[in-house]
Amino acid sequence: MAVALMAVAAATTGGAAPALNGLVTLRPLTPQDIKDYSLTGLQGASGLNAVGVGQPAYLEALVNIAIAPSNITSVTWVLTNKPIGSTATLASSPLGPNVPLFNMADRSRFQVAGRTLLRPDIAGQYTVVATIVTAGSGTTNLTQNISGANYLGVQVCAFCHSGGVAAENVYTSYTNTRHASFFTRQIDGGDDPATSHYGKNCISCHTVGYDANTNAVNGGFDDVAKQLGWTFPTNLTAGNWAAMPTELKNLANIQCENCHGPGSEHAYAFGQTNLSNWPRLGVSFAAGNCGQCHDSKNNHVKNAEWNNSGHAVAPRQTGTYCVRCHTAPGFANYVNGKPAVSTPYEAITCAACHDPHDATNPYQLRAGTTITLGEGTTVTNAGLGAFCMNCHQSRNGSVTNSLVNWPLGLPTWAGGSSFGLHDACQADMLMGVNGATYGQDIPSSAHRFAVTNTCVGCHMQSVASTDPAFTKAGGHTTKMSYEVVTSGVTNVVHKVDVCVKCHGPMDSFNIAIKDYNGDGIIEGVQTEVSKLKDKLSTLIPNAQYRADGNYVADGLVKQSTSEKTNWQARFLSAAYNFRMVRRDTSLGIHNTAYTVGLLKASIADLTGDSNNDGLSDAWQIQYFGSATAPNAAPNATPAGDGIPNWLKHGLGLDPTVPGKTIPGGVVWYDNGRMGGSTNTIQIFTAAEVAFDTEVGKTYQLQVISSIGGTWENLGDPIEGTGAAVSYVTKTRSDGLKQQYYRVVTQ
Repeated sequence: MAVALMAVAAATTGGAAPALNGLVTLRPLTPQDIKDYSLTGLQGASGLNAVGVGQPAYLEALVNIAIAPSNITSVTWVLTNKPIGSTATLASSPLGPNVPLFNMADRSRFQVAGRTLLRPDIAGQYTVVATIVTAGSGTTNLTQNISGANYLGVQVCAFCHSGGVAAENVYTSYTNTRHASFFTRQIDGGDDPATSHYGKNCISCHTVGYDANTNAVNGGFDDVAKQLGWTFPTNLTAGNWAAMPTELKNLANIQCENCHGPGSEHAYAFGQTNLSNWPRLGVSFAAGNCGQCHDSKNNHVKNAEWNNSGHAVAPRQTGTYCVRCHTAPGFANYVNGKPAVSTPYEAITCAACHDPHDATNPYQLRAGTTITLGEGTTVTNAGLGAFCMNCHQSRNGSVTNSLVNWPLGLPTWAGGSSFGLHDACQADMLMGVNGATYGQDIPSSAHRFAVTNTCVGCHMQSVASTDPAFTKAGGHTTKMSYEVVTSGVTNVVHKVDVCVKCHGPMDSFNIAIKDYNGDGIIEGVQTEVSKLKDKLSTLIPNAQYRADGNYVADGLVKQSTSEKTNWQARFLSAAYNFRMVRRDTSLGIHNTAYTVGLLKASIADLTGDSNNDGLSDAWQIQYFGSATAPNAAPNATPAGDGIPNWLKHGLGLDPTVPGKTIPGGVVWYDNGRMGGSTNTIQIFTAAEVAFDTEVGKTYQLQVISSIGGTWENLGDPIEGTGAAVSYVTKTRSDGLKQQYYRVVTQ
């Protein structure tokens, strides 16, 4: 249906046909895929272009998802090159239309146009060409090279990659990882919880090239074990490893070829020049590679969790300064101190965060537990959460850069000049830094100190397999909520288990703490912050450019701001804080005190109302000496005439001078004389909109300046309490335009 709608839209608007955007990829096939799509009996696949002899390469031709399937005319596959002596041919793929693209990030951009299967029968180089023909989007020829190879074992890899022949020594650091000794430890009795159920069915993931399929005779662990007559030990006890043949030890544990594919073509070609398809080995950050072992519920769920994360669908940015956080290879380059360069797109996968070759940091993370944020603060107390802060911070420099340099067109960060914090500025908010503070000391909440490992402590909470949130929240989803559909209605469930430990019983992050926005009602913290954010947005100019620079607030609630370099400084500061709160996305949960403090400081700067009670601080100080004095409160009536401060403030009256009560109202006059020295009467009037409310209903006051215009919301929605509500506004003739009011029930 979506494709049909897209086609209609293109036809009715006269737009060009969608670009073909063709790709040929090798699809991984994980144990969970085999379960989910009823593919019992099929061999798995890593998705690497180095494929074991007798093992499958599942090829897919992809095209732009915007192309109507009916416009995909044909996909033709040809095996144009294979080793001498090979009898391999292309075959129909066993993956049916119910099997989707593997990469979550690809599913919104591509569709499968055609599939085929290649099973290398001898070692050597294979080339497959796909010709895709479409109606309207053109034709393309795409090539995929595949190295069919045999497994050699870790000692062959070590010969070059331990600092001798090859430039980089990755073997030595690899030997310190748990991957490098997992099989060894487990058959000797183990030091891992997995030992309790460890058996011969486990070792396909803990040895090299294990594939019992009769076609897959390629030097893998199962082949050598069969040749040597080795069988899995009956008892897991010390000495089992020592008793294993040396040839089999060479293929045991999780080692190089588990992740890079069989290496015979790579190793035997060493030193030769002008080789095609070099390095003839898989070098990939793809999640499907790790999924060969980490994607089999309910015990191996990291891939299943990751599939439901935002990391799996990271925005497709490949520019020089974006790849450090938007692509896996770009992030690896960044943490390794390599220069910023554009890289091919690959989502934030397992290998983006975890270095398979190095166990220096906990969980083989690529970076440690200290991080310096883009604005200069060095964070040392974040624990494992410091790793997340490499990306979840503002990369656009400091608040000073935005407020001072940006209006002058000067650079604000390494990539150029831009205003405000980058998306995902959670580290800045959590640590209570980089906001526009107006010279005030704005406090922070305790999360940054109270939560062990900060980001990780909450967002990667453990979730039991019996929990409805399993693989939907916590763990490698890094999500704090998930959706549940009941009778066609989608509800968002907050995963609050980790919060309850400190905050006590709760079922939502939106817990009531305090009346932060000063409307007299204590609502959930996210609701309070939303209302403060909305109020601040009404005090910020709209997107229209003014050459004279005399910008004014438009009074409308905004979801985003569009700053101009000639905005007044007060508007730029307010917009900066608005952006910080919006882009943090937690609505105060990460750091309630700092969030509320920034919003209130901005509102106060634009309105002169620091305590957000609706009355000008200057007016309260003028008459009462302090904005927080009891008789300065909005509903106080210090003159004793029953008229509250808020009304006198709105009408510009002295709140300490009582008016003269007359039937139906109150009159104020100057020194006992009606009208004062000019003998002209100055009459103050007010319009009141009063209405009854019912519990369970929500009311919205709306205003319009001319009949036939568009009604605009005035203030926030009002929850019905069963009592009457009164809204009073001045109507004196002082240049105010006429207004019409109405109340609608939501």
